[in-house]
Amino acid sequence: MTQPKQTGRRNLLKGAAVAAGAMSAPMVATAQTTALRFQSAWPAKDIFHEYANDFAKKVNDMAGSKVKVEVLPAGAVAGAFGLLDAVSKGTLDGCHGVVAYHYGKNTALALWGSGPAFGMDPNMVLSWHYYGGGKELLEEIYKSLNVDVISWLSGPMPTQPYGWFKKPVTKSADMKGMKFRTVGLAVDMYTAQGAAVNPLPGGEIVAALDRGLIDGAEFNNASSDKALGFQDVSKVCMLQSYHQSGEQFEIMFNKTKYNSLPEEVRNIIKYATEASSADFSWKAAHRNSQDYIELKKLGVKFYKTPDSILKDQLDAWDKIMVDKQKDNPFFKKVLDSQRAFAERAGRWQTDYMVDFKPAWNRYFGGGGKAPAKKA
Repeated sequence: MTQPKQTGRRNLLKGAAVAAGAMSAPMVATAQTTALRFQSAWPAKDIFHEYANDFAKKVNDMAGSKVKVEVLPAGAVAGAFGLLDAVSKGTLDGCHGVVAYHYGKNTALALWGSGPAFGMDPNMVLSWHYYGGGKELLEEIYKSLNVDVISWLSGPMPTQPYGWFKKPVTKSADMKGMKFRTVGLAVDMYTAQGAAVNPLPGGEIVAALDRGLIDGAEFNNASSDKALGFQDVSKVCMLQSYHQSGEQFEIMFNKTKYNSLPEEVRNIIKYATEASSADFSWKAAHRNSQDYIELKKLGVKFYKTPDSILKDQLDAWDKIMVDKQKDNPFFKKVLDSQRAFAERAGRWQTDYMVDFKPAWNRYFGGGGKAPAKKA
């Protein structure tokens, strides 16, 4: 009679041990990783596509297994100028591009990149966007277009060159009849100088130059221009311009998709755009300066754009601002907002910030003497 009791006792203890082991074993996660299909507006070899990957890595590293942003190059799903529609429709979950590429939807969108921005540098334009009313205006324009997107601006781009040419441009009249590539409201600025403008996306510029479809072009910076192969089709680059002196990137997501994500992931995406903005600035100074030297070694001659051309750009811009306001109330609203912020913040910056050129010239440019005309 006692043996069955012992067996029962042993079975009971064994069962308890198994149960305890099961309770102590690690639980296997059942939540699936959310994949976000994200496309850049840039060819895979462009440093801009690298910046898109940098942003994605920040999100992926912080989100862990919750989400994975998968980055595709320009044209993989949509063309560079079709990203707004692709993201709005959900064909893509997000993209990395520039607001000026949506210029065809509303001309006011080009003001987040084209023109002198009332003397604001690109970081100041970002300050206006986030603290001076620009973000709300951009959201208002997107709402009027009935697009389902949420957008952040990130990465203050250094001043873009006036362009790549067959020979140095010494006056605005040299542009008359020239077949030239640019985008946004810069189209109007170069047109005012007599150029015949073709707004090609970045990946098509060098081939068009090589085939003679265009005579000159601008894209963005030493690293991008070198990666795209400008030096293979042109040996003259004119530095400094007002056509795109305050541009920045746009990081965009489908709004419905974004709102479906956990709050933690939404915050990670938001703050990753800010971290990417700082990281871009640091990397751009490092890489652009290196590639500037490399382009010179490859035989490219750099020249400062003459002051007379810069003045002509500003004169043309004044007329463009008047003309574009006539049939687009958004254009006036954005300009008025930029002007008010630039007047206040620009005065502070001008009064407070020292001119760095004399210090650089003292140590590297000939003891404070003005640098030669050739850059």
